[in-house]
Amino acid sequence: MSMKGLGRGFESLIPTDLVDDEFDPTATEDKKSSDLKELKLEDIIRDEEQPRRDFDEEAINALAASIKEHGVLQPIVVTKEDGKYKIVAGERRWRASKVAGLKTIPAIVRTLDSQNRLELSIIENAQREDLNAIELATAYAKLKNQFNLSIEDIAAKVGKSETSVNGTMRLLNLPDDVKKIMVKEKLTEGVMRPLVAADEKTIKKVLPKIISEGWTARKVERFMATNKPHSSTALTKAHLYHKEEDALEKKYGSVAKVTGRTLTFKCKNDEELKKLIKSLL
Repeated sequence: MSMKGLGRGFESLIPTDLVDDEFDPTATEDKKSSDLKELKLEDIIRDEEQPRRDFDEEAINALAASIKEHGVLQPIVVTKEDGKYKIVAGERRWRASKVAGLKTIPAIVRTLDSQNRLELSIIENAQREDLNAIELATAYAKLKNQFNLSIEDIAAKVGKSETSVNGTMRLLNLPDDVKKIMVKEKLTEGVMRPLVAADEKTIKKVLPKIISEGWTARKVERFMATNKPHSSTALTKAHLYHKEEDALEKKYGSVAKVTGRTLTFKCKNDEELKKLIKSLL
């Protein structure tokens, strides 16, 4: 049931947060309760108990055009009920497939009980401390794509902020080989997050340095910032106070940042802030 990633840049039409079995912490359990089938569209019904959503006609047509070219790359999820298959997640893909003229669609079939058990299992796994960031991102993506949960719902269920959930899920936009390296080398989310929006050439340039030199998240952020297209003047200014920032951070124990003619300190918590203020007085 593994679904590999797609080319980047198709986010508006095709989800980039596909669930890959290689990084799915509940893949083994899922295979015991799921059946991947090719179902007739006419045998599938929407869940009338779900709040009716507006489906933008233009967006559905755009997705239909993509489906004609690429096919349905992410199965919908259904449960069997009274001889029909009720949609749990993927109604948009189902509607677009009709517009595209398809007769069948790939679908993950589960019983309602197995669907509920798997959701609880994924939530429990997402709260484990030993998951790497890609496994965690995959767990979030699975809750979003196969259980119809919003980012707000996921955050509430796993006890994280929406910003944290979104940030972790963005790691799935990294190239597949980079995700594998991240897991193998045990690279942190903080270190890898600045690379999410980078082109593959830049990632290949900086990744060996991150690994061999043990770069911190801050050093990666600096590298990415200073390797964007800038004028020579702007680039000089960006490098101007790095040594001073590091010295201030070492002296006061808080991250220092010089922006233009402004010096700021970033504290992790109230205690660190109080300590910084006391040091500065």
